[in-house]
Amino acid sequence: MAEAMGRRTFMAGTGAAAVTLAGDTGSAAAADLVGGNLPDFHQALKNELGFPLAWGTSPLRDFRSWRRAARAKVEEHLLVDRQNGTPYAPEFTAGPQGDGYTRESVTLSLTRYERVRGALLTPDGPGPFPAVLLLHDHGARFDIGKEKLIRPWYDDTRLASAQAWADKYFSGRFVGDELARRGYAVLCLDALGWGDRGPLAYAEQQALASNLYHLGSSLAGLMAREDARAAGFLAGLDRVDETRVAALGFSMGAYRAWQTAALTDSVSATVAACWMTGLKEMMVPGNNTLRGQSSYYMLHPGLSRFLDFPDVASIAAPRPMFFLDGEQDPLFTAEGVQTAYAKLRAVWTARHAGERLRTEIWPGLGHVFTEPMQDEVVSWLDSVL
Repeated sequence: MAEAMGRRTFMAGTGAAAVTLAGDTGSAAAADLVGGNLPDFHQALKNELGFPLAWGTSPLRDFRSWRRAARAKVEEHLLVDRQNGTPYAPEFTAGPQGDGYTRESVTLSLTRYERVRGALLTPDGPGPFPAVLLLHDHGARFDIGKEKLIRPWYDDTRLASAQAWADKYFSGRFVGDELARRGYAVLCLDALGWGDRGPLAYAEQQALASNLYHLGSSLAGLMAREDARAAGFLAGLDRVDETRVAALGFSMGAYRAWQTAALTDSVSATVAACWMTGLKEMMVPGNNTLRGQSSYYMLHPGLSRFLDFPDVASIAAPRPMFFLDGEQDPLFTAEGVQTAYAKLRAVWTARHAGERLRTEIWPGLGHVFTEPMQDEVVSWLDSVL
């Protein structure tokens, strides 16, 4: 067996065993989802959410001025300072040759707090190449992170888990390896709690988030800052064409992808599979968000008083963006997806760039990123990058 790369980089208590949930994996019936945890007056709170900083609602009519103000508001609520002055100081370790591409492990500093290890794939040839920052999902599965998207060559145990994950959600494919075979440089790193930075137990998430809040920080904010820095690192590699860098993710990774595009201009195009909704339509009895726990990775306290999810994604307009959602996805109501899509279309249309926004709902599919969806995405990336 190859040498394992796992280690824990946070303190945890005894914890409970990891729990697999429908809301995190899309695999169980809606009846298993939470039915309450909303206060009796939650509708009044919803009614007060007018998202006054959204494009079209904000008094700012110049788009560049609006984008600066909206991005600044998002950054204010991350609770984690910019880390632009921290050197990446990358260390590369060669792996075995892939099918038309090279494999490397890379360790770098995304923040000043710790070093993070990732997987980097580079197509054979002279380059510079278009590139994709892959952002892994949540799925209540913490033993693998980057391995969900890039086939691990360094740990047979993780390979077994990763293949099972790929079989369940990605038609058996490793998305990163497929992109590398098709000519894209690919980078994927673990978020805090997964893979080399875990494994976290499901029941430990809330405590981890709470402790970071007590320390003046934020779990979601840290992930957002790290993802934006990762995009900058990838764009800055000599082997990469810095004008052709995409962010791509599934589920929580999709949230991370459009959030990264909103926070940094290093991202030229974005693909978000199975994570877009209106917040009000998501905060309803039966939705997984009401559990807490996993939600803390996507929770910036107070931001919803100013911006909805599609409003944040719209900060990246008019750069190309592609959203794919399954018609039967149990995590997001059809109303929520359509509400978000309408908001997004209004912004790209206002920027005279409606053709750069693509939104699709795939009939009969749930919370998955299947081979046909992936092929559609690669064709789209080829066209915009």
